[in-house]
Amino acid sequence: MRRILQRIREAFEDSMRQQITLLGFVFTITVVLVGVGAFVSGNNLLFLLLAALLSTLLISGFVSRLGLAGLELRIETPDHVVAKRPTLAKVAVRNKKFMTPSFSLTLTGAKGSGLQEEIYIAVVPARSAVSERMYLNFERRGIYKNKTFWFATRFPFGFTYRRAHVRLEEELLVYPSIDEQPGFEMLLANIAGELESNQRGRGSDFYHIRPYVPSENARHVDWRATAHTGELQIREYARDQDEIVTIFLDLDTGDYEWFERAVECAAFLVWRLNEKGARVRFLTQRWSADEASVYDILKYLALVEPAHGLNPAIAHDRTLQIALSTRPEVLVEAGWYRDRVVTPDMLIIPGPDAGSRRDEKTGAGANVDHDRRTS
Repeated sequence: MRRILQRIREAFEDSMRQQITLLGFVFTITVVLVGVGAFVSGNNLLFLLLAALLSTLLISGFVSRLGLAGLELRIETPDHVVAKRPTLAKVAVRNKKFMTPSFSLTLTGAKGSGLQEEIYIAVVPARSAVSERMYLNFERRGIYKNKTFWFATRFPFGFTYRRAHVRLEEELLVYPSIDEQPGFEMLLANIAGELESNQRGRGSDFYHIRPYVPSENARHVDWRATAHTGELQIREYARDQDEIVTIFLDLDTGDYEWFERAVECAAFLVWRLNEKGARVRFLTQRWSADEASVYDILKYLALVEPAHGLNPAIAHDRTLQIALSTRPEVLVEAGWYRDRVVTPDMLIIPGPDAGSRRDEKTGAGANVDHDRRTS
């Protein structure tokens, strides 16, 4: 059945490769009227005019078809492509014909090709190539292959709009979106605040001065600040070892819309935490990345799919925990803190009355109230 539908679609596309324009329609009507007049009147001048019009029509079709023949398309994309974000790419059009150039070409992309706008190419000389820069924009993550592009032209007289399709077989891996969405920024702010509070330790780098708390070691007292304020002050130092953030993505869910949003949230957190210099440990029921780079995690998130019948991963108490799941009760039984499980209602897309709902919850659509930890 799929092959039949594919053939029907290809036949439909083939039938749409040449369309008569308004100018072509008017010209065709003119040819018909001149032909009728020539045969009715028997005037040789009208026959000569009819021959000229028919030759013009035939030459237009031949030149238009010849201009689209022998074209080769190549698109160079960056090593890392992110969904929902314009990506600058380089397109090269090569004319393989020996003597004939191609004029007035328009390059368009089919759905899924990533090309959102038309690219106009004035001329491609014979046995040479023309390069242009363009932006690709993919709506979803995953692997894109068999991308279809169309060369179109109205050259030379604009009587017809002729198209020729080019299919690129190269596969392109598109990462999930790493851009901010409703609820993501507040979740990141809570994690960053927790990391900031946990940075106060006994390392070698000075952190700040704070009031003395009973039972603390007196050797950390800053006597100059104490003399200045009249109260005991303690010098704190930054930790020598960075805090590790564990992000768990629960694959066991039947809500595919939520799962896609959770994947984008995980990608956003991994990317932004990496920019902040935090150490990220990402895991699911089927994959764990203790020492993987941020791009390795994004590659996994580009292809991950939900699954059923999987038990949640075991929580690690010595790391800052964040879990994305639709079943918080099961995660709590596995050792995860309930207030560190992000559920669908925390990352909802705000509607007309979203402001009141956010105020009732946390003020920004995410409720992750972390407890302060010390080493």
